[in-house]
Amino acid sequence: MPGGADALVQELRGRVADERVLAAVRAVPRDRFVPEELFHEAWDNAPLPIGCGQTISQPLVVARMCELLELDGSERVLDVGTGSGYHAALLARLAAEVFSIELHAELSDRAARSLAAARASNVTLAVGDGSRGLPEHAPYDAINVAAAADRRVPGALIEQLAPGGRLVAPVEERGDQYLALLRERGGELHTLRLERVRFVPLVSGRR
Repeated sequence: MPGGADALVQELRGRVADERVLAAVRAVPRDRFVPEELFHEAWDNAPLPIGCGQTISQPLVVARMCELLELDGSERVLDVGTGSGYHAALLARLAAEVFSIELHAELSDRAARSLAAARASNVTLAVGDGSRGLPEHAPYDAINVAAAADRRVPGALIEQLAPGGRLVAPVEERGDQYLALLRERGGELHTLRLERVRFVPLVSGRR
């Protein structure tokens, strides 16, 4: 549905400045990542349900998060909360390697099929507790967290950030959520609080 992609990119332009990100939005077939019954809404700038109490995020928010990571194509990226796989598919066009972890095996299996259909061959999927990250593949030049952390980003994810790395995540405080951009510089972590967002909670797999 190329017309849908063009219309979506046009809507995002002006709020997303990174042309590489906009090109990725145009190139990744979002309709491959939504349930069949929602196919006609795939190119709307809106979140959609995908099962297991999860959603495919609003394209504007996904694009903004990708833009904030400032990817040049050489990076190793951790994607926390695979969900539909759409965010990982965009990251795959913007970075060298993507490792994506999802708590729900059903969603990870579905995402694998969608990513294959979108020809995103540089994405490695894992099932597990996203709050713990994937230390076996660390460090990461960039970390994307697609679920809201409670008050602070989990320390395990911060520990897996490479020197000079960037991490973007929604953080919830007192019922409000905002995007946080964390950047490692010279052994220090700098945090920038950005626009308000709405994500499902980051759920730990620990019992």
